[in-house]
Amino acid sequence: MAPKVLVSDKLSETAVEIFRNNGIEVDFLPDVGKDKLELLKIIGKYDGLAIRSATKATEKIINNADNLKVIGRAGIGVDNVDLKAASRKGVIVMNTPFGNSITTAEHAIALMMAVARQIPEASTSTQAGKWEKSRFMGVELTNKTLGLIGCGNIGSIVADRAHGLKMKVLAYDPFLSEERAAKLGVTKVELDELFPKADFITLHVPLTDKTRAIIDAQAIAAMKPGVRIINCARGGLVDEAALAEALKSGQVAGAGFDVFEVEPATDSPLFGLKNVVCTPHLGAATTEAQENVAIQVAEQMSDYLLNGAVTNAINMPSITAEEAPILAPFIKLAQHLGAFVGQMTEDSIKAINILYDGEVADMNTAALNSACIAGLMQASNPEVNMVSAPVVAKERGINISTTTQAKSGVFESYIKLTVVTESTERSIAGTVFSDKKPRFIQIKNINIDAEIGRDMVYTTNKDVPGIIGGLGAVLGDNGINIANFTLGRAGVGGDAIALLSVDQPLGVDVVATLRATNKFNQIKPLVFDVS
Repeated sequence: MAPKVLVSDKLSETAVEIFRNNGIEVDFLPDVGKDKLELLKIIGKYDGLAIRSATKATEKIINNADNLKVIGRAGIGVDNVDLKAASRKGVIVMNTPFGNSITTAEHAIALMMAVARQIPEASTSTQAGKWEKSRFMGVELTNKTLGLIGCGNIGSIVADRAHGLKMKVLAYDPFLSEERAAKLGVTKVELDELFPKADFITLHVPLTDKTRAIIDAQAIAAMKPGVRIINCARGGLVDEAALAEALKSGQVAGAGFDVFEVEPATDSPLFGLKNVVCTPHLGAATTEAQENVAIQVAEQMSDYLLNGAVTNAINMPSITAEEAPILAPFIKLAQHLGAFVGQMTEDSIKAINILYDGEVADMNTAALNSACIAGLMQASNPEVNMVSAPVVAKERGINISTTTQAKSGVFESYIKLTVVTESTERSIAGTVFSDKKPRFIQIKNINIDAEIGRDMVYTTNKDVPGIIGGLGAVLGDNGINIANFTLGRAGVGGDAIALLSVDQPLGVDVVATLRATNKFNQIKPLVFDVS
């Protein structure tokens, strides 16, 4: 029996034809995604679900989809899919991470031009029968300085277009290497250098705890007076209320926004301001982009349903059915190794080396590499997946190398990740025991044996008396229970580390209390996906 796919959103007819030409039965019901009850009623008979943003693949929908094997999202964001529910159900979730990059970059450039020349307001005025030439005095882009916050796939395209407009380009991106910056023709800077120099600022980063309100009142105050700000990335990157005040005062001369803190945006502090251009999240809304992502998702889903090939999967690596049972615990280990270093690293990554020792060296190291790199990069970009991570790393000029070797010690297999940044080198190693649970076995070349929990705390200090007691006392005083406590040291009186698994995350106040003891060189709360 041929696989059956439901297209529940408005998708290109070309995509529907791709399914049919591949021998897949397809129901094209572009409005059913908006009807949760109807979708819940019919989803059980489909092997695949092709969606855009309107359909909400909730836990209830997924749990009712007894035959569902794959969800394909025509686009990047999968906020409308319950990934945990899909993973538990064994449903693969795919996206199309690069199909609308050019379109989004062009929209940023378009907004920048519209803001610079006040085009929307001038158009409204002229069509109202006015002729207010002197009112709409604009600025040129030529010889102006553009500040990019984020210089990945989309940001690098914006940089290329800006060079064509004869602009100077500064770029802030912790993962951008000096070599990659030179190749792109941009100057790599920190935010405190970008803000006072940029005439225009565009944002091209995901929304994370680190990037939320990356432009707030304090950041705006540090900017060059008369700056113009463009956001086609994610709502929440800019404090809209603070920006509105800066627009009113003249500190910011104009803004172009395609994304908002709350969407659909029916109200915003930016609405009604004369020097603001707003669009309703149109970054990917071109015929070409929608065609590209629709075709890609249809091809990916067809290839999986017919051949078992997995491409651009969010919640699983590209591996064969035969490899899966053996590789799965090592995939999880690789992700944990990457996540550890990713959460510890804040400056630019220059090189990644992954060492495979023993039996694991003969496994699918390409999938393991992807898992390791994805874990590393997801700390700053949650949208990176196991397929796109190596591509993103390559785009940022990160050198990736792999070493395999025969068993060299007591472990049948282990993986060691070493990451070189602009300022330091970090390494961590781990293995999988017979219980199939990943463990950390070495950090900073100090041997340990640590089980991995969801909430953990990593500390470094000199090997002196009183450290364990002081750490335990502070956590106890704050009602934080220690589930597991692992210690290691380089030698008597030398460098020492501790890795704790705790029952609840440490708040900033607890971290501050620990730092105030002056007993620790480093204190870092960590979070791992142990689902």
